[in-house]
Amino acid sequence: MIPQLVTVGYRRSGGRRRRIHLPVLPVALLLSPLLLLAVLGGLVACAVFRIAPMGALRGTGSVLWALPGTFFEVEEGSMAFLVSVR
Repeated sequence: MIPQLVTVGYRRSGGRRRRIHLPVLPVALLLSPLLLLAVLGGLVACAVFRIAPMGALRGTGSVLWALPGTFFEVEEGSMAFLVSVR
């Protein structure tokens, strides 16, 4: 299952927490022109480094498929940053 929602949260030194919820599909649609350039750049990189494009695509798909349920948090002193993928 592809990710549906990414939650990014951070805590400032004052202790206030902020969370931003980003739906993946609308953001992907807005950034689709850049995504097309990234795919073309990936194909050029595959040709330069002699990597099978289908193998690279399969590996990228596997990483994206495994993202739901990922939770990443970094805390340093009074600052905190977290990313949650659902």
